[in-house]
Amino acid sequence: MNNLTPNWKEYLSNYRIILAMIAGIVLLWTTFFQVRPEEVGVITRFGKYIRTEESGLHIKLPILERVYKVAVERQHKQEFGFRTTRTGVKSVFTKTGTADESLMLTGDLNLADVEWVVQYRIVDAYKYLFKVREPITTMRDISEASMRQIIGDRTVNEVLTVGRAEISIKVQEEMQKLCTEYSLGIKIEQVVLQDVNPPDPVKDAFNAVNQAQQEKETLINQARSEYNKIIPKARGQAEETIQKAEGYATERVNNALGEAARFDALFSEYIKAPEVTKRRLYLETMSSVLPNLKNKIITDEAGNNVLPLLQMQLNNK
Repeated sequence: MNNLTPNWKEYLSNYRIILAMIAGIVLLWTTFFQVRPEEVGVITRFGKYIRTEESGLHIKLPILERVYKVAVERQHKQEFGFRTTRTGVKSVFTKTGTADESLMLTGDLNLADVEWVVQYRIVDAYKYLFKVREPITTMRDISEASMRQIIGDRTVNEVLTVGRAEISIKVQEEMQKLCTEYSLGIKIEQVVLQDVNPPDPVKDAFNAVNQAQQEKETLINQARSEYNKIIPKARGQAEETIQKAEGYATERVNNALGEAARFDALFSEYIKAPEVTKRRLYLETMSSVLPNLKNKIITDEAGNNVLPLLQMQLNNK
């Protein structure tokens, strides 16, 4: 028995050394920590916030301090009205268990099945961890309440057709306002209406109305297109006609003014020498008229020698 005592003490000593080494390794392991580039490390001591560390290798007090790593550069998303069961080239979705959050009452007392996605980013890790208990659940409640409020102020046609972009913007603004008020430390990047449909029992009727609305818009656009083709052309033709008429009127006025000026000039000369003017006018008129006559008969004042001259002209023909 006495021979075994030294061996036992030696084993006990080795065991203590091994425990000390393990404890040392554990202390070193819990002292150093790595923060990835997209994260920040929030340090607490006995549950109290101490500091925030950026990306890289850091140290902390082992056991006394605890590190929470929060991805602040990564964009997260939450789905409402559906869930993604498998991602890939052809993602698979399911609506099982989501009817309570997707069915909403519109302003004209109709139901709409709304599916949307909220994309957000954590901008304040301290607020995200310590200001609100379960911030993601709170954010989901805020999103659903904001969507129901905005949907409730619009008609079902607006929700299904032309009002979707405005609804997304309004929901994003309302969510960001509440997230800031509640100090969630979350920034809402985007709200996307994934799909908006009427409930299944009335989907066919709503689709028929929607198709009729689209056909109406198509016909209106076609009519506007024809209007834009015909009306400018008609206006151009009318302007052309007006310009021609104005040109013709200007030409006639100018001609009339010219004739009047010519008459005034002749009249002024006539006043100065009436006989000379009469003779000149007579000669000018005869010089323009006689060349156009085929048969010419020239007589004296008594009418003598008319027949011989006429007979000679007939013989020449």
